[in-house]
Amino acid sequence: MRKGQKKIAVINYGAGNLGSVVNALTRLGYQPLVTDSVFEVLKADVVFLPGVGAAGDTMKGLEAIGMADAVKKLVAWRRPLFAICVGLQVLLSSTEEGGHYQCMDIIPGEVKKLPAGLKIPHMGWNQVKQVMSHPVFTDIPDNTNFYFIHSYYAHPLDKSVVAGTTEYGLEFCSMIIKDNLFATQFHPEKSGEPGLKMYSNFLKIASS
Repeated sequence: MRKGQKKIAVINYGAGNLGSVVNALTRLGYQPLVTDSVFEVLKADVVFLPGVGAAGDTMKGLEAIGMADAVKKLVAWRRPLFAICVGLQVLLSSTEEGGHYQCMDIIPGEVKKLPAGLKIPHMGWNQVKQVMSHPVFTDIPDNTNFYFIHSYYAHPLDKSVVAGTTEYGLEFCSMIIKDNLFATQFHPEKSGEPGLKMYSNFLKIASS
């Protein structure tokens, strides 16, 4: 929250890159609330779902505190939500990671392992091709580099939700936008000025 603006919640489910996300939002002049309270998350105006590690562990952490159902409600209510890395992956129906694990099924599709023969995890800077025209990309050139660290990628069935793609052994979905749901496989909070600009654009959209 900043000078009476909308309340921002960052979901704490016992894992994730919370510190980096909070630091990025603080640099933009906001004061986010880090919380594991479903009540606080559901009454927030804007929500961030960070993520690092395994999708199965993330789902277990979210389900343990009732947050998976809360996230589904936020999406149904079209509350502005920004999910990051594994936060994107758990939005899909299931993941191959750990054998097979059911996720939230908000975005129909599967999370798949990057092709064999590549250096895994995919770690470092890579370009994001903008395949959707959207205000979240304002002042961010097409094919801008963002920071990645992951071994699995999202494969949504509905290609209309794909906002950005990236090449690494194959062209994979690196950003999803559906209504007020925004999700990136990359880490905007670790991507310097372009990442901060993306968060700033998202928060402006959320406040409109």
